[in-house]
Amino acid sequence: MTAEPTGTPVWLVVGLGNPGPSYAGHRHNIGYLVTDELASRMGSPFRAHKSGRAEVVEGRLGAPGTPGPRLVLARPRCYMNETGGPVKALATFYKVPPERIVAIHDELDIAFGTLRVKLGGGDNGHNGLRSMRSSLGTGDFYRVRAGIGRPPGRQDVADFVLSNYSTVEKRELPFQVDHAADAVETLVTEGLERTQQRFNS
Repeated sequence: MTAEPTGTPVWLVVGLGNPGPSYAGHRHNIGYLVTDELASRMGSPFRAHKSGRAEVVEGRLGAPGTPGPRLVLARPRCYMNETGGPVKALATFYKVPPERIVAIHDELDIAFGTLRVKLGGGDNGHNGLRSMRSSLGTGDFYRVRAGIGRPPGRQDVADFVLSNYSTVEKRELPFQVDHAADAVETLVTEGLERTQQRFNS
């Protein structure tokens, strides 16, 4: 990384998902989609990181000449239940404390198309969050929770999250991804309270 002014904080923004084309369109992979959008806004491609099983983008948010916070976007290149290892390695490498880590993930208990942003909490059965809590030794990191809703009827939850969005949802998905990326930007630039006021509707 290039040298930065002393005291410049670094945020680690992690998109949770499963790697590979067979998982790309699944509800469980919304975190990957949001970090892709953020990478596009930052104008940089993902690349393999030397610390291990992750791809990263390093840069800043904001218009040229008015740089925003320093960000490391990350996509762990392992299955969801192993997410914590790569996240811990990146946090150590970039010297990022848990209170400047943001996990973007799918959330069953929120309706599709809506968001909730919070600090800390349990994992609510989410394997990626559980792995992060275990590896970091704390759950006190930020979460941008993108709603996918509960499965209809008696469909198994695991089958539901590991399936593609419906035709109707696919038309709305770009708006949800864009909204979630906006939430991440607001969180790292304006703080949790302003972000919750704007997005936790």
